[in-house]
Amino acid sequence: MANETTLTLVGNLTADPELRFTPAGAALCKFSIASTPRMYDKATNQWKDGDPLFLNCSAWRDLAENIAESLVRGSRVVVTGRLKLNRWTTPEGENRQAFQLDVEDIGASLRYATAQVKKMSRTSGGSGGGAPAGTDEPNPWASNTSDEPPF
Repeated sequence: MANETTLTLVGNLTADPELRFTPAGAALCKFSIASTPRMYDKATNQWKDGDPLFLNCSAWRDLAENIAESLVRGSRVVVTGRLKLNRWTTPEGENRQAFQLDVEDIGASLRYATAQVKKMSRTSGGSGGGAPAGTDEPNPWASNTSDEPPF
């Protein structure tokens, strides 16, 4: 959609991601990220933490399952998504609102960690994900027989 607010955030998961399934069978993963800015205080010659930002996130389908299988509490991630404002009324009649990030992409930050990536084969629906790539399918990235670069 046009005019949506996209956001890229670096932070740490505050808890293990929660994976659920809708009655129709679609996977939904919910998690929260904390991002705390650090600033150098010249007066004390020390680094100080700024005010933390806590942001609830949600991801759907294959991405949701991959997040639940790959990330745990404390994982440092880089996440990109669409910022949404949710509004609701409590049972007591109070109006509430909170921001949420609808995740489009997420990855482990490799600044302070290493990761082992397993490519997932695509399913017939074309939505990505699926079973780990095996020997049944040829890997188009395994070799380049032409003079052209692969990209």
